[in-house]
Amino acid sequence: MKALRHLLSMDDLDRDDIDYLLDLTQRYVEVSERKIPRIPALRGKTVALVFYEDSTRTRISFATAASRLSADTLGFDVKRSSANKGESLRDTIETISAMGIHGIVLRHFGAGAPWRVCEWTDASVINGGDGRNQHPTQSLADLFTARQHLGELDGKRVAIVGDIKNSRVARSNAIGFAKMGAEVVFVAPQTLLPVSLEGWPVSVTHNLDEVVDEIDICYLLRMQLERQHDAPVPTMREFHHEFGLTAARADRLKEGALIMHPGPMNRDVEIAGEVADRPNAVITEQVANGVAVRMAVLFVLIGSRLDLVEESSLADQESAVA
Repeated sequence: MKALRHLLSMDDLDRDDIDYLLDLTQRYVEVSERKIPRIPALRGKTVALVFYEDSTRTRISFATAASRLSADTLGFDVKRSSANKGESLRDTIETISAMGIHGIVLRHFGAGAPWRVCEWTDASVINGGDGRNQHPTQSLADLFTARQHLGELDGKRVAIVGDIKNSRVARSNAIGFAKMGAEVVFVAPQTLLPVSLEGWPVSVTHNLDEVVDEIDICYLLRMQLERQHDAPVPTMREFHHEFGLTAARADRLKEGALIMHPGPMNRDVEIAGEVADRPNAVITEQVANGVAVRMAVLFVLIGSRLDLVEESSLADQESAVA
């Protein structure tokens, strides 16, 4: 795998990089299943969790990942920080960096914010979600989960359904699944698609019923009402009828097809409540795998340089004291 200092976008990774991270993730899944799920691979390192937007899964996942690698975490609560008094993002980052941290996980409402932060710190920066733009570690968790169940993803067909326009997950997964050889189709009304999809590795349909029988993954997205400044659909009931994964549509999925969702779910909007609880819905697995994926990313970015070699074993990492 090529040397990485930051992870800002799925565009930062080629297929070999993704394969390497997913293989490393499998090792960390095994660590997480131990009675005491902790190794000292990042002992002495500090990771700052800088979240300007609300988060449950991503924030707790990164905190758990850092803890399992024996790193310290520095939490940042915007509502209780000087940012609430008007302190700029730059001043906040420079203040945190002065404390001697090694990694920053940033979630910010502004698209492109992580790229700016890289200019203001010597720490490694991980994009935990920037506006409508990117969410690379979510995509890696999704790819890992899909690969666990389906094997290699070459030739698999993935439908990403719902609020594409406002979803950073849709953007990251369109890139990630395409790089792994899958065919990606966006399914949404025109009002929930970006103005332009030029250059995107996807096809588009406005009719879920046209593709539901043929797909290997049905990936549902919630309606991001907090980012919508108009009324893109007449009602949630109508959206569910036209684009939701209803029980009838779920019954039509071919054998072995996966139902995925990045969370949080709006049951009976993008996905029927009972469908979310079916055996082929791997939504909680995505969450669990997110911890191991983020362990892999943290180790690759801020682990000891001596341990970042292609043939390094988990035993090497366990004995590492950075």
